[in-house]
Amino acid sequence: MSETTPPRMRAISQDTAGGPDVLHLIETDRPEPGPTEVLVRVQAAGVNPTDWKTRARGRFYSGQEPPFTLGFDVAGVVEAVGAGVTILAPGDEVFGMPRFPRPAGAYAEYVTAPARHLFRRPAGLGATAAAALPLAALTAWQALVDTAEVAPGQRVLIHAAAGGVGHLAVQIAKARGAYVIGTASAGKHEFLRGIGVDEALDYRSVDFAETVRDVDVVLDTMGGDHPTRSLRTLRPGGGTLVSIVPPDETFPVEQARAAGVRAVFVMVEPDFAGLREIAALVADGRLRVEVAAVLPLADAAKAHVLGETGRTTGKIVLSVSD
Repeated sequence: MSETTPPRMRAISQDTAGGPDVLHLIETDRPEPGPTEVLVRVQAAGVNPTDWKTRARGRFYSGQEPPFTLGFDVAGVVEAVGAGVTILAPGDEVFGMPRFPRPAGAYAEYVTAPARHLFRRPAGLGATAAAALPLAALTAWQALVDTAEVAPGQRVLIHAAAGGVGHLAVQIAKARGAYVIGTASAGKHEFLRGIGVDEALDYRSVDFAETVRDVDVVLDTMGGDHPTRSLRTLRPGGGTLVSIVPPDETFPVEQARAAGVRAVFVMVEPDFAGLREIAALVADGRLRVEVAAVLPLADAAKAHVLGETGRTTGKIVLSVSD
């Protein structure tokens, strides 16, 4: 470890469930990497819906309760490596989504992470863009590629196609050779066409359940009644609905089976192989992330306020260090 690495660091913490105002800046001990882990000096941290949902309920999906530090998406520089690490070295520029759904603590100046939860950043990918990618891009990859096995020529319907997951899913589906239909407000259609959407639908004026038919894959990022209504758009006898929203009692598994299609829920996982594929797409120029806003670490609460409006195009990022 560098002799200049400070023993203390700044981080965003919360002590209770609540609104954005429960987030506050603290000084705390810098973590130490254990065996198979690395210490990363964080340059930027992505902000995701799971962050503000965790903040509001005061508990991670895996059960941890306050006090804790939010954040999964991280981009930074490896500062030190623990015993047994061979794939990364101090000085490597990396990005990833450590430990999800357990706390990663990315809203901080340093994090530790299992080495295989990170990947080297492609040349030319800056920290801000890199921090915006992992959770959203891995969600899209695991839903469309690993689960639905999108193939060339297939028709894919992506809900909220201009959102954080949606706009990356569009590009991943296009890279797989699919025909992509995306829903978004009319003001975002030009953006959608710019990232490859073949057919853009204004959800405010067009009912997708009445107009879209014979799609092979639906990616639901909305929840509510979207999964059930989306079944009507699927190709009978082989279509797949993949939802990334934790299902409730209305999730249409049985209706899908009765209709001869499949409905599944996917929760994203740390994924070394997926990060490698995402990095390759970025390096090839086939995947770019849209960054809606960049705020300093101390303004994490403002980032949550902005995110909870649901009107941003792309991702929000916290700038942590140069």
